Amino acid sequence: MNIHSHDRRHGLRRRAQILELVRSQAVRSQEQLGQLLRRRGFAVAQPTLSRDIKELGLARTPTGYAAPAVPADFVPDTQRQATVDRVLAQHVLSVQAAASLVVVKTPPASAHPVARALDEAALPGIVGTIAGDDTIFIAAADAATALALERRLSSPLTPTRRDRRARV
Repeated sequence: MNIHSHDRRHGLRRRAQILELVRSQAVRSQEQLGQLLRRRGFAVAQPTLSRDIKELGLARTPTGYAAPAVPADFVPDTQRQATVDRVLAQHVLSVQAAASLVVVKTPPASAHPVARALDEAALPGIVGTIAGDDTIFIAAADAATALALERRLSSPLTPTRRDRRARV
């Protein structure tokens, strides 16, 4: 085995650990990520960590790094549902149906990771999503489907966030 193949395998294992860390807990900074990796036996320099973050497509959100979801074809439905519920609970402020649309409000810079999770969850009734900085528009086939989606997407939210709809 030459040094390059060892380095490549080590890099792949390190990146797998990074994905596992950011998917399982809030990782708010590169410094914190570096500390977590060191605890798992991966000493990594800041430039290498920055390159890993970029190559993995991690997004910086107000609550920490968000990893792109695994393609839906390779993930069991129960895991996709759990992932979308976790993302909704962590990042969604409110959900409201409006005719055949569902409007989802998030903190700034959180709309894209939420929309991606929704797209990859392949929830029934979602025709498509459009994400801005803090708002997602979900197209549904009709108003009844939009109301069902509103209920489904609101279910993982805390009672305070769920009740926000009445005040907005």
